[in-house]
Amino acid sequence: MNTPVWEARADLVVVGTGVAGLTAALRARELGLRVLVVTKAEQGDGNTRWAQGGVAVVLPGEHDEGDTVEAHVRDTLVAGAGLCDEDAVRAIIADGPAAVARLRERGAVFDSGVDGRLARTREGGHSAFRVVHAGGDATGAEVERALLAAAGDGRVPVLENHIAVDAVRTPLGQVCGLLVLDGGGVPGVLTAPAVLLASGGLGQLYQATSNPEVATGDGLALALRAGAAAADVEFVQFHPTVLYTGRGARGRCPLVTEAVRGEGAVLVDATGARVMRGVHPLEDLAPRDVVAAAITRHMASAPGGIDDHVFLDATSISDFARRFPTVHAACVAAGIDPATDPIPVAPAAHFACGGVVSDVDGRTGVTGLYAAGEVARTGLHGANRLASNSLLEGLVVGTRAAEAVASDLALGLLAKCTGTAELPVAPVADRDALQRVMSRYAAIGRDAEGLAVVGSVLDLSTVDRRLDTRELVEDAALTVAARALIAAAAARTESRGCHVRTDFPRRDDVNWLRSQVVRLTPSGQPVLADPVTTARGVA
Repeated sequence: MNTPVWEARADLVVVGTGVAGLTAALRARELGLRVLVVTKAEQGDGNTRWAQGGVAVVLPGEHDEGDTVEAHVRDTLVAGAGLCDEDAVRAIIADGPAAVARLRERGAVFDSGVDGRLARTREGGHSAFRVVHAGGDATGAEVERALLAAAGDGRVPVLENHIAVDAVRTPLGQVCGLLVLDGGGVPGVLTAPAVLLASGGLGQLYQATSNPEVATGDGLALALRAGAAAADVEFVQFHPTVLYTGRGARGRCPLVTEAVRGEGAVLVDATGARVMRGVHPLEDLAPRDVVAAAITRHMASAPGGIDDHVFLDATSISDFARRFPTVHAACVAAGIDPATDPIPVAPAAHFACGGVVSDVDGRTGVTGLYAAGEVARTGLHGANRLASNSLLEGLVVGTRAAEAVASDLALGLLAKCTGTAELPVAPVADRDALQRVMSRYAAIGRDAEGLAVVGSVLDLSTVDRRLDTRELVEDAALTVAARALIAAAAARTESRGCHVRTDFPRRDDVNWLRSQVVRLTPSGQPVLADPVTTARGVA
């Protein structure tokens, strides 16, 4: 069964039920659009609910003395290591206070401080305490709860257990719908002049990740097959501290939020020596790429005979269980008491800084296709995301994308569906082999030889398959994402942000102060294309 046997219609189809997708769906509904949301698992199974730290935002009357939106912009640009689009950064951060206000109107409850104002913490790369949080370290869970509640009671219909397979396009290449598989593997088509991808990241490229099992890069692959461009895909941020649960850990590992270090915890090795001392002026609060790379280098020397993790000493935090209940519960489950024991931690794949090239209104280069959240490359993150800017981006761009769709529909810029749909055939690699070689050769430390090994393994294990099951759709997405990443990583002969080349350890602003664009060839092979052009020129 290769062609759709059922159909539904809407003005806007949203792929994903995380912060960006639900924010967009709710705003589109407010604007009078018929909205249909599709998610391949249950509504709350995405990445948003696992976000611990909070939302980075400078709120009027609720910020550190001297902190400003401009300071938040500067911190973001520094973390992005020269590859942020400054206009995008300014636009998204400036919209942050209004976005958080809308979220609170929809029922989200943030933690209050002793002065009655919102409590704030500080994370790596931030020059001030500007990260608002909920439930101590359960901000993502509260954001997801509030958005799901606001969308409930049929106000925003959600198709659960439906995986997006391919865009439906007109003969001119405009997107006018979405081909999906339902929970039983039956293909259907969702006809709509606008499709918004808010499908999250690609952490499952690696053996150990902070991401849930659904983070397989589906939206990136779908957009590339639809003719859209991707950029900055070589920049995958590894969170410095996930809970180390034993050698060979696979899948989602419990996150130990960066806010723990913001509250005074420090990284030490098995001998008790400070890992970040002398590495960066901010030491344990350096940007994530700096900390993750420093831990990786430190582990390579196997201090105290341990080469696969270090420790986070949080014993100075007197009320750890109250301030970080999620982390505390994970530690206790692993037999660790953070009040007395250092927490074993290691870096793990966390956040895709790149993705589908889009503007701050979610528009991509393909008419009818929009993107928001982690799947999108707006230019906010550059070569390394500043901590807690991700929920902010989802809230802001999700709203702006819905408004862009409403505007484009009103102006008659979107297409009516005249295309046909059939389940595509795509290259599919063995997932286990892919994860093993990506973790070994394309994680934090990369070199030309290792990246070539990844390419060879993918070539040897790849078979063209018709994407008629969820597993095949996911594996095909991981395959194209891995190939795009190694193509960009091999070409970028420098180290910048969270792209670390051991054979090219220095940053090269003469040749590489620009982003790389990836497109698909007609045969489905990712290739490097022209640079991204931004308001600053070539980026």
